[in-house]
Amino acid sequence: MKITKEQEEKFKKLGLSSYIELALMVPSSYEDLRVGDKLQIHSMQLIDATVESVYRAPNSLQITFFAHNFGHTITGVIFRPKPYMIHQFKAGERDYYYGMIECKNGFCTLGMPKKVINIGEITPKYRSPLRSDVMLRLMKSALTKENLVSEGLKEEIAEELLRLHFPTQTTPNLRDLDAKTLYALKYSELFSYMKQLSNKRRYFKALTSSPRDYTEWASILPFRLTNEQIQVIEDIKRDVSQEVSARRMIVGDVGSGKTMVILASAFMNYPNRSILMAPTTILANQLYEEAKKFLPIMQIALVTNRTKAIDLDEYDFIIGTHALLYRELPCASLVMVDEQHRFGTAQRNLLEKLVSSGERKPHFLQFSATPIPRTQAMIETAHIDVSLITSTPFVKDITSRVIHKEDFKELLEHIKDEIQRGNQVLLVYPLVEQSEVLEYQSIDEARGFWEKRFSNVYVTHGKDKEKEEILLEFSKNGDVLIATTVVEVGISLPRLSTVVIVGAERLGLSTLHQLRGRVSRTGLKGHCFLYTNQNSSERLDRFVQTTSGFDIANLDLKFRKGGDLLKGHNQSGSQFKWVDLAEDEDIVKSVKGDLGKRK
Repeated sequence: MKITKEQEEKFKKLGLSSYIELALMVPSSYEDLRVGDKLQIHSMQLIDATVESVYRAPNSLQITFFAHNFGHTITGVIFRPKPYMIHQFKAGERDYYYGMIECKNGFCTLGMPKKVINIGEITPKYRSPLRSDVMLRLMKSALTKENLVSEGLKEEIAEELLRLHFPTQTTPNLRDLDAKTLYALKYSELFSYMKQLSNKRRYFKALTSSPRDYTEWASILPFRLTNEQIQVIEDIKRDVSQEVSARRMIVGDVGSGKTMVILASAFMNYPNRSILMAPTTILANQLYEEAKKFLPIMQIALVTNRTKAIDLDEYDFIIGTHALLYRELPCASLVMVDEQHRFGTAQRNLLEKLVSSGERKPHFLQFSATPIPRTQAMIETAHIDVSLITSTPFVKDITSRVIHKEDFKELLEHIKDEIQRGNQVLLVYPLVEQSEVLEYQSIDEARGFWEKRFSNVYVTHGKDKEKEEILLEFSKNGDVLIATTVVEVGISLPRLSTVVIVGAERLGLSTLHQLRGRVSRTGLKGHCFLYTNQNSSERLDRFVQTTSGFDIANLDLKFRKGGDLLKGHNQSGSQFKWVDLAEDEDIVKSVKGDLGKRK
């Protein structure tokens, strides 16, 4: 059933676009307008009463009722009455009145009584921009089983939602909803959300659809690809064999070997052109060096702000930073974006546009090193294909530990030992400059201490224009690097064995995991110290016991809330009112299956 013209205007005011969304506007309370024969203290109740007398005091109106349904005299009290209220009560008239009943020492009052006409019903109350009578009429006309089922909702779910809006026997307890009702709300919320996501997905003709076989190339690599890497490459091969341009997101933990998946994708696309956009010059450089090493059959170009303008038509694989967006790019049938969350949607779309040809689009792959909860990945698949790489080519040996002020002497000794072994140490501070609000030192305050005790100390942060040069210089010659979370993504520091994160409780667990992932990249024994002034932190204790990024993402969900996929990744707040991504994976599976059947 389509939303009618009359309903459309009201839906717009409410910010809704479907009957399911309307059904998810749960009442804030109910008026039970059934006539009962038992008087219930401290509750809203209806009385069938005759007005015996009306007394007007300076600031109140007092009405004496005889309640026939209780056989009891009750005093109604209205404070600061409006003129229209006064006219509702006339001595000798019998009617129905509703209000809060209180009794003390056998004397009962009815607070703020009002005359009512919808007798015999439980009437829901809504918090909404619409007037309450308009809202009620809209619910009665629009919220039907037929309308909800027409939008794809299962009958039993629709019936459960309707019971919330039109109760007949008992008033639902909104503070403690029963399991069946809660399931219906969660299911409907996910169903509506994933349906909208799938409607956002658009299909275009691909520029090419004939990938090369990669197996011979993989067999001559100096190492074996993991089973998960091969599985993801197979997913991509299947995608790029289609006439429709692929859209896939590949999510892998730190060090899971996404680079080889990127190179395998470019190889399968050869001799057609591929383009890869990375967020930093350092990362683009690293990927360029890897591509030259493992893809000798290709002509490979590097495009950054510093490279001279060259004719890119002659190259098979173009790797660059966002500088690519300001160059004239040749047509490419495969576009890849590394660390996709570091680019805005507009930037990713622009890159795709620059290399498209009329209605035909390139295959599009996004890579992310920020593991997402499995439930979120399943929801994302409504509008983009998703592959997860949950294992790493080799197991890292990193010891994680929460430390406090009293452990500082021991930490200093550890740092000295690591530097003597030729290893590097990273110190992550929460701020660059001093703050009166934060109880931790900033980089500016702390650097003198470290520079006095150690040589080859390098300092950088997010606003530092020279940060990429400093990181490169540090990787070759440094012992200690003092930084903010700027080093979270990308740079490879083979000698880095220790990371110390100051004020660790202030960061999300996924950020802590990214920082921990900077160490032990080449099999070194790694150490991660979380420095906090807090006496105890369940979050940090759980973190040090967990090594998988995907498990960390689930922990993060438990301690924070998931992000909104329709509006981008705002990780600190949730778009869901009822769904808990950390707990409701089974419901996500059920919705996904039901949406799949509808296609």
